[in-house]
Amino acid sequence: MVDLKGQYQDIKEQVNQSISEVLENTAFVNGPEVHNFQKELEDYLGVKHVIPCANGTDALQIAMMGLGLQPGDEVITADFTFAATVEVIALLQLTPVLVDVYPDTFNIDIEAIEKAITPKTKAIVPVHLFGQCANMDAIMAVAEKHNLYVIEDNAQAIGANYTFANGSKKKAGTIGHVGATSFFPSKNLGCYGDGGAIFTNDDDMAHTLRGIVNHGMYERYYHDVVGVNSRLDSIQAAVLRAKLPKLNAYNKARQEAARKYTAALKDHPAIVTPVTVTNVDCNKTNGICDTCDCHVFHQYTLKITNGKRDALAKHLQEMGVPHGIYYPIPLHSQKAYKDSRYNEADFPVTNQLVKEVIALPMHTELEDDQIEFITNKILEFLR
Repeated sequence: MVDLKGQYQDIKEQVNQSISEVLENTAFVNGPEVHNFQKELEDYLGVKHVIPCANGTDALQIAMMGLGLQPGDEVITADFTFAATVEVIALLQLTPVLVDVYPDTFNIDIEAIEKAITPKTKAIVPVHLFGQCANMDAIMAVAEKHNLYVIEDNAQAIGANYTFANGSKKKAGTIGHVGATSFFPSKNLGCYGDGGAIFTNDDDMAHTLRGIVNHGMYERYYHDVVGVNSRLDSIQAAVLRAKLPKLNAYNKARQEAARKYTAALKDHPAIVTPVTVTNVDCNKTNGICDTCDCHVFHQYTLKITNGKRDALAKHLQEMGVPHGIYYPIPLHSQKAYKDSRYNEADFPVTNQLVKEVIALPMHTELEDDQIEFITNKILEFLR
């Protein structure tokens, strides 16, 4: 699904040198590489504060801790996403409120958010799924109307631009009150282990978050807030520093691969290819933006509408073609998160998506002959 070895070859010399420098100076935790990466990512994102941490799940949890959410507070998020998003809500003894998503972008449904709001609701967690931003204009308007926090789960959309209705742009993860991302190796910007970061433009929030990630300390052995141990190590920061200048090129390569996939598959009646949805008119090729970065294709996800998704997955496996089903079970149906509050009638889109979606290999090293081989195997099976 990803070619980390091929990507490494392109940056091998810089990565090896940077890691060697970390080993030589032995500043393994909160060393210069971490501080330099923090500043460089702040500049790239156009955000005042980046707080590096140990992984993307911690980033979400720490963001919620920083907002001062209390047990019993309700947090609305999407039913169709990876479990980490709801996991941290439950871990903090908050009340997860799962809602349906849109069938085209797979992102959280705004009307469903509105319907789910109660006097106990304190926050919304939009997930920029598969690399495309949720409708942040509408989400921020709902949040302002109901005095709610917005925590962006940006684990899959680092580098994506969101274009507001007024034409202005911001990077995904920098629009809400706080954003969180993951640097898991397979991400668009991935390290060689675990890593994550939190983003905010709020000075007071940033100060609180910096204490939380380091055992609640601002001065050694003086614990001002309840914290955790969640720090990005220097070796991972060194890898990320080598990759960050290439992130735009990496995302462009993913977009180009997506266009080629779509060109080959778009005319089959049982295949629904991904689309990009923006607030502005832009040039599009086969439903994918040609002039902006609103979708950075962490995943390239098809819908197979003729009931043959599982059979196709089996066929691809037999042909040696990697694939993924993200996600096979809705969160509201997972044993850990089942709740009598949920009504199956409230999740028609998610319940259908889990039967239809299949993701194809997507990474920066995809070659034309690989895309041709993959798409041919799909079309041969579905014809």
